Amino acid sequence: MSAQFPVARPRRLRRTPALRRLVAETRLSPADLVLPMFVKEGITEPQPITSMPGVVQHSRDSLRKAAHDAVEAGVGGLILFGIPAVKDGRGSGADDPAGVVQKALRDLSADLGDGAVIMADLCLDEFTDHGHCGILTPSGDVDNDATLERYASIAVAQAAAGAGVVAPSGMMDGQVRAIRTALDEAGYGEVAILAYSAKYASAFYGPFREAAECAPQFGDRSAYQQDPPNADESLREVFLDLDEGADMVMIKPALPYLDVVRRVRDAVDVPVAAYHVSGEYAMVEAAAANGWLDRERTIMETLTGIRRAGADIVLTYWAAEVAARLA
Repeated sequence: MSAQFPVARPRRLRRTPALRRLVAETRLSPADLVLPMFVKEGITEPQPITSMPGVVQHSRDSLRKAAHDAVEAGVGGLILFGIPAVKDGRGSGADDPAGVVQKALRDLSADLGDGAVIMADLCLDEFTDHGHCGILTPSGDVDNDATLERYASIAVAQAAAGAGVVAPSGMMDGQVRAIRTALDEAGYGEVAILAYSAKYASAFYGPFREAAECAPQFGDRSAYQQDPPNADESLREVFLDLDEGADMVMIKPALPYLDVVRRVRDAVDVPVAAYHVSGEYAMVEAAAANGWLDRERTIMETLTGIRRAGADIVLTYWAAEVAARLA
């Protein structure tokens, strides 16, 4: 009789929550999560972002409180994006010692010390009046090498203000080398670089552009961000960044590129991050608000899936909420 029935019964290990926890192959912990935060110059109260329910543009004061709460919940890190009061063609506010990001970095460094990793996104799109990630030529193209000089200056300004990690996101050729050289020469050799190595020209960034007020005023970013059909190219970008001095690498967005996350994780021996971007966040929030998804289960399944694909670090707007839940 027994020969008619299976000997191997995987369901035995799924019977109870305790058993499922015990044999889980992938674990999500607060320390894996990084919270992206927006700080806007000249406001005194947080400003809701309509396309990202639950996310705001912070004032300096509200940023400090939200950062403290996130760190208390156990998040591994924070990454700052700034919206200046004045923008110009060269993104002057990006490396201004009195600029919004540098002020916020000094605030958080003083408040948090070594309680969490303080990161700064390093790009120009939030600071330029044209919304592109670099200096423009007279014909309107992004000048790669002129932009590298700006990135080098921004990196030093962010390090001086207290950033422990700078995260160049502009997808300029040679950006990591230019930044590493500038940091080392300025005496900030201990500051790490999290390279946005595989950043795709994605439709999933739409809500972010509202949050950071950085939609391009003409054209798009397809001439410098990666083309979605290409995966082999991501490995080339990753290896170039590592050769230039990157300490960690990132794939952005996360969910449409989980195959790339896995390929990069299998190919390198440094920490791999994935950015669960604004459009991915907004889709879940909208579906849950309509009663089409169980919000909490969907959030946990999403972030666990990104970790399972191979990401050591997940940047997500749910970081503080999920960290508190896991704790």
